[in-house]
Amino acid sequence: MPYELITSVQNPKIKRLLQLQQKSSERRKAGLFVVEGQREVERCHVKGYEIDSIFFCQEIVKTEQPELNDTITHLLEKVKCEAGAKVFEVSRQVYSKIAYRESTEGIIAEVRTKEVTLKDLGIDSKGLKDGHPPLLVVLEGVEKPGNLGAVIRSADASGADAVIVCDPRTDLYNPNLIRSSTGGIFSVPCVACTSEECIAFLKEKGIRILTAQLQDSCIYYDTDMKSSTAIVMGTEATGLTAIWRKAADAHIRIPMLGILDSLNVSVSAAILLFEAVRQREWKK
Repeated sequence: MPYELITSVQNPKIKRLLQLQQKSSERRKAGLFVVEGQREVERCHVKGYEIDSIFFCQEIVKTEQPELNDTITHLLEKVKCEAGAKVFEVSRQVYSKIAYRESTEGIIAEVRTKEVTLKDLGIDSKGLKDGHPPLLVVLEGVEKPGNLGAVIRSADASGADAVIVCDPRTDLYNPNLIRSSTGGIFSVPCVACTSEECIAFLKEKGIRILTAQLQDSCIYYDTDMKSSTAIVMGTEATGLTAIWRKAADAHIRIPMLGILDSLNVSVSAAILLFEAVRQREWKK
């Protein structure tokens, strides 16, 4: 089926897409964000996100990603029919302007944002989610979208119930975050709130707060993670603030055997999350 063809980078639709990519203020104002790549667009559609518009380059799909031609064609029709998305074909010149990934499948979408709150996590008064003790990741003040996206990817892989971003320094729909999460942002509930709001929520639900810190801490694998648990981490540069250290039920650390005293926050998150998986005796 032929779609409207856009051949100029001065087209108002292209200008808006670029603004959404580059400015968090524009994303908040429009309630839209940008998703690039066949896998990510499909995952966001499957997880119930509303796709507003899709831009694709037929030339790139046919010449550089021929194995995905049928897949992308089917995806375009499905999203158009099921979600009422507007579909536009763009020239290679236009696509080279709007693409932000080094390798791409020739498809970019504008998607409606979703605001998830602490109440939306479905944790009951006993601190359980669907009858089971939840596993939460809490990040305080993390500002690098690539790190945050990688943590969300680990949260998805470990079956964590949510990622809570406290006092965020980047928005949850930053293109680099979406890219580094490989679409995990669509499968793991992500909440942005203040540290005070998060601590009050965790205390109310009786969820144990484990803070990752060097001071006055125990080795992480000697700490119980079988009950309802929130693993809390801060920035690599400054760590956690005093409010979290005081609120913690236990302080945990990963042993550092070299000359460095810390790991990248996304690496630390993966180690701690999969220790919780091990303790909970997950079996395939």
